[in-house]
Amino acid sequence: MMKITVSGHPGSGTSTLVKGLMSHFNWKSLNGGDVFRQEAVRRGMELQEFGELCKSDLDVDRELDRLLKQQMLEGSAQIVESRLAGWWAYHLEIPCVRLWIEVDEKERARRVVSRENISIEKALEDNKIRSEIDGERFMELYQILPEQREPYTTVLDATHLGADEVLTETIKILEGKS
Repeated sequence: MMKITVSGHPGSGTSTLVKGLMSHFNWKSLNGGDVFRQEAVRRGMELQEFGELCKSDLDVDRELDRLLKQQMLEGSAQIVESRLAGWWAYHLEIPCVRLWIEVDEKERARRVVSRENISIEKALEDNKIRSEIDGERFMELYQILPEQREPYTTVLDATHLGADEVLTETIKILEGKS
């Protein structure tokens, strides 16, 4: 049964948090990116080629979201990580913690720099472009933005928190101590 959705902009630490939760609780996770990769394989396409198809054909995006929602309802994973997972759990009325991790733009870029070994300027620009493209796509598809607060039960500002602190706060939330 699903316990939590984890969402946030690129560089906000969602993947790091999910790994920590999996380890702490011995839970399984479902990642929206995994659904993307599985569908690319099913179609016999390289990831980049499939990504281009998604950009040019919004029905492919809708199908990926349908597959993710279906897997969320099946409940094989306790954690679901995706930019729109909180929205889907909200609309599907799945009782769980819906967490948005908020991290300011500069800190997200700093985290991307350390992970991808690029300049801070490049990370800021890449994050901005990705957020704009994704935001436009999500508005066109569903009239929503991932960061709108409506679907989330908890918004955690992790700008000045380390990975261990974010994990500790999230565990408290899940255990009803926060």
